[in-house]
Amino acid sequence: MTIANGKQDSRAGEHSRTRGRLAYLTGALGGAIRGYELGIVASALLFAGPALGLTPGLTGLVVSAALAGAMIGALLVGPLSDRFGRRRMLATAAALFAIGAIGAGIAPVTAVLIGARLLLGLAVGMATATIPVYISELAPARHRGSLSALFQLMITIGVLASSVVSLLLRPVEAWRWMFAIGALPAVLMLIGAFFLPESPRWLVKQGRTAEARAVLARTREPAAAEAELTEIRQANRQRRDRVGARALLFSARTRRLLLIGVGLGMFQQLTGINTVTYYAPTILKSIGFGDSAAITANLGFSALGLLATAVMTCFIVDRMGRRKPLLFGALLMATGMAVLGVAARDVAAGGAAGYFAVTALALFQIGFGLSWGGVVWVMLGELFPLRIRGTAMGIATFATEATSVVVSLVFPILITMGRPPVFFGFAVLGVAAFLFTYFLVPETRRRSLEEIETGLGRRA
Repeated sequence: MTIANGKQDSRAGEHSRTRGRLAYLTGALGGAIRGYELGIVASALLFAGPALGLTPGLTGLVVSAALAGAMIGALLVGPLSDRFGRRRMLATAAALFAIGAIGAGIAPVTAVLIGARLLLGLAVGMATATIPVYISELAPARHRGSLSALFQLMITIGVLASSVVSLLLRPVEAWRWMFAIGALPAVLMLIGAFFLPESPRWLVKQGRTAEARAVLARTREPAAAEAELTEIRQANRQRRDRVGARALLFSARTRRLLLIGVGLGMFQQLTGINTVTYYAPTILKSIGFGDSAAITANLGFSALGLLATAVMTCFIVDRMGRRKPLLFGALLMATGMAVLGVAARDVAAGGAAGYFAVTALALFQIGFGLSWGGVVWVMLGELFPLRIRGTAMGIATFATEATSVVVSLVFPILITMGRPPVFFGFAVLGVAAFLFTYFLVPETRRRSLEEIETGLGRRA
């Protein structure tokens, strides 16, 4: 009888762990949505432009519609997530992206394409602000870093997938399919959302303790689940007794946390990742690659970023913590940009300078993948108090998206004034990111979200 019960418990435990893994993976699919959208638009517009008669101004509107939508979505989803739950927001984001992707694929006129791109942006902003929070609140503390980093891993997979799709469909100029294929991960995520558990911490905040206990039991041993539930309830009760949600959002303590979160998001963009995206094909062409060869070779950079992110996810973030990868990565990215600045003076002539530039791009991609690409999203899901976590995450995500927009708009202008100073400037910003992390960013590895909340509160 005991043996039979033991086997049943083992099967039940394995079933719960499997359901937990599916929940993390389904939630992280939003990263693939974000990565595919970021990567596919440039290739699709090469052919959508002539087909729809897009002027440069209209092309800018098509691109900026998604960027504006992402900022709006990030701000809107925070309060909605705190009120209605993480799972509903994930389902809403998936549905909006699927509609937007299909709408962009069948757009008969420019206005429809712009509207579809706005929906895509809303979905991306909502998913980006919700997924790191959802996974952080669901995952056990000792595995929270690697599980949260799945979001960035899926982003790199989405970018790589967009490169492959572009390479395959460019010969037939199938821009409508380039857009529409993005609906596939969104549909998978939407279907999966109906089977996802709700965040146990959000459930406790709503007074739904029994449901929270059932969710925790899916991925924890019974004793660990009960102990964690008690900790969540105590932290939520103390915070509710001490200060209201609105007052907490504007308190000195939260302002400090928002400074850290916004700073992390901004430095993720300011250190130059968009530069690598824009400049890599130019570098490849300058050393003798043709257009097609440059596109193919650029897949190598995407694959390198994916490999570095996978290493970070599996071996770094839960073993080394958050601060060390951020510090090391900032210096590595700064070094890559400094080398790129030196090489950029002579890269047009080809030869050794071009290969130094390619090496610098690879060095930066490795540094970003091992650190700021994913660790930032891990930390943003951990930093903020439960009662305002969705809202605060939305603000930090808005700052990240807004910085990306500014860099995207300003970089092409600055690069015409001289390449080396721009890359040296990014190197300086990499050093600034190092100093920001060293003096302000706390370590959160293997601490429960409630321990993080209490500990940071004492430091404020």
